Amino acid sequence: MAHHNTNIDIHDEENYDPTVWVPKAHSHGTKALWRTFWFLFFVTILDILLYFQLDPGMFRNIVFIGLGIMKAAFIVYIFMHLHYEQKVLKMTIVLPMIFVVYLIIWLLQEAHVWNTLIW
Repeated sequence: MAHHNTNIDIHDEENYDPTVWVPKAHSHGTKALWRTFWFLFFVTILDILLYFQLDPGMFRNIVFIGLGIMKAAFIVYIFMHLHYEQKVLKMTIVLPMIFVVYLIIWLLQEAHVWNTLIW
């Protein structure tokens, strides 16, 4: 049942006929998505290369934690739209994360000290 009368507004709910009017999806472009993909891809490649190049130890652990946090922060920033939020909301997410990172590094250092004392 297509409407052929052009005086009827086919964009309202009462006269809606999907055979006449199909809404177009608005694309926001894929440039930002590809830029995000390539950034995460290269950081992951760097992560893998460093895994085989660095000697096992505290420095390697800190490098991997740092790269992992950088990737996680970028994902939160882009895909969870944190870059659109106000500074106060960003800080409520970022500051606790800084403390968690500090805790992880501190625990790794503490485990290293205990490992040297026991053995």
